Amino acid sequence: MIKLFAKIDRTIIILFGVFCASSVNAEVNDFVCGSLENAYGPFDYRTDKKQLPVVDHFHFRPQVENLVKGTTGSVGADIDYTLRAFPNHHRALMAMVRLGDKARTDKPAGASHSVECYLQRAARFRPDDGMVSMIYATYLAKKGRGSEALKHLKIAVESGEGSANLYYNSGLIYFDLKDYEKSLAYAQKAYLMGYPLPGLRDKLKKIGKWQEPVIINEQTTQPTAEGTEPAAKE
Repeated sequence: MIKLFAKIDRTIIILFGVFCASSVNAEVNDFVCGSLENAYGPFDYRTDKKQLPVVDHFHFRPQVENLVKGTTGSVGADIDYTLRAFPNHHRALMAMVRLGDKARTDKPAGASHSVECYLQRAARFRPDDGMVSMIYATYLAKKGRGSEALKHLKIAVESGEGSANLYYNSGLIYFDLKDYEKSLAYAQKAYLMGYPLPGLRDKLKKIGKWQEPVIINEQTTQPTAEGTEPAAKE
């Protein structure tokens, strides 16, 4: 009888361990990532400029963004405060992703949520924010979750932002996904628009995939959500 109970106890412990592991790796959703309600805000990083200096001055100073030290607590706590007040604060989102990488954890010290939850909350708060979708896509690509990354990348491209920064980062994501043809197309577009950093071009050169963009009849290659198509030179 004692052996039977011991066996049952071990089974319960094993099952509990499996349940906990599956919970940690569960897909983020509105319930898991919590309400967006906050004592201050939430505000839109793109438009609510009057409220932004208060948060940035006290909680998102350069030392916090560079992950050196916090201003009111830990680095994670200050970034957390910033993202609760401004869920789509682009620089704070990128800082939280980098903090997770630096600490090698999905939930850095001082954070109220997992790194991915902050991205999910930002996307839920402002689904039309293409930069949020871009940051989310970059995060997913580096986690090896290609199909999910492409879904968010498509949202980012279709947001209509059309900036050199968006095209450059799209190229980086496709490079991480080993789709070098699309990576090249986005890289060419970004550099034609004057993007200054050579990183993506150097990556493509290193594997022998870089080509200078060819302009024919004032047209060049224009990336789209589905691939590439001719577009007027900007």
